[in-house]
Amino acid sequence: MRIVIAGGTGFIGGLLIPKLSAAKHQIIILSRNPEPAPTRISSAVLANTEAQITTEWWDGTAVGRWAESIDGADAIVNLAGESIAGKRWTRARKLDLLNSRIFPTRAIVEAIRRARKRPSVLINASAVGYYGSVETGDVREAHPKGYDFLASLCARWEDEARAAETFGVRVTRLRFGIILDKEGGALKKLLLPFRLFAGGWLGSGRQWFPWVHRDDVISMIAFALENGAISGPVNVAAPEAVTMKQFCRALGKVVKRPCWAPVPGFILRVALGELAGMLLTGQRVVPRKALDAGYTFQYPSLTPALEAIFPPGSM
Repeated sequence: MRIVIAGGTGFIGGLLIPKLSAAKHQIIILSRNPEPAPTRISSAVLANTEAQITTEWWDGTAVGRWAESIDGADAIVNLAGESIAGKRWTRARKLDLLNSRIFPTRAIVEAIRRARKRPSVLINASAVGYYGSVETGDVREAHPKGYDFLASLCARWEDEARAAETFGVRVTRLRFGIILDKEGGALKKLLLPFRLFAGGWLGSGRQWFPWVHRDDVISMIAFALENGAISGPVNVAAPEAVTMKQFCRALGKVVKRPCWAPVPGFILRVALGELAGMLLTGQRVVPRKALDAGYTFQYPSLTPALEAIFPPGSM
């Protein structure tokens, strides 16, 4: 397929592009950097003369020459957006988080509208934060949205993507859980205290921790690209539900570090402000749609997932 990827130089994009390239897809990366080299793309992929990877410059706000790549493309994967947990949520930061998602998605939908030959599918990123804090019960895709900032952000982002359905495009909204990869995402930050022999859970530790291995994230994106029956919201989280305390204890056991120094919630709130709420709450997310569609998780259970990321001696 000819696949356009917005946000292809980010965390998920750097994992996704090698897989799609290995499957002989033609990849067009939309980037603000005129000469991007995604750090997670292996040198072997970049040196492979058969790899069809090109870059189109865009500003992420308005339709420009890059829209020509949309016309005739088979699929679009939209991963654009500033890192949610990158900085404290000041008023300005929250505006950046919102605008970095709304404007690129709106521009992509407008490019779809203008295209003579429209793509068949738009895979749009989102997050399980859509559901807000849910203390009890399973959270499937039909669960209503929450009421905090992150829930509102996800809902508005998804609404922008859904506009493409008006033009006959299948829109799949992947609600990612916490992606496990030691080189990026939340796990990289959670790992630091364990490296210093001061690992522990955050807050009470009773909040749900909806996790997913990086390989399942990439495989599920590929699954959604190829499976025409997958549309609407899709939970991207492993079937095994664990709490924050259970997760941290499993992490400590795998990396052979103690898990004994929990961080009280009030300290997180002082240090991180409103952002702390994302770490102190969670949801028991169930990937119902993916399972019903026949997706088989490579890492359905936590301990094998962590052991794959941290083989002996990798710390």
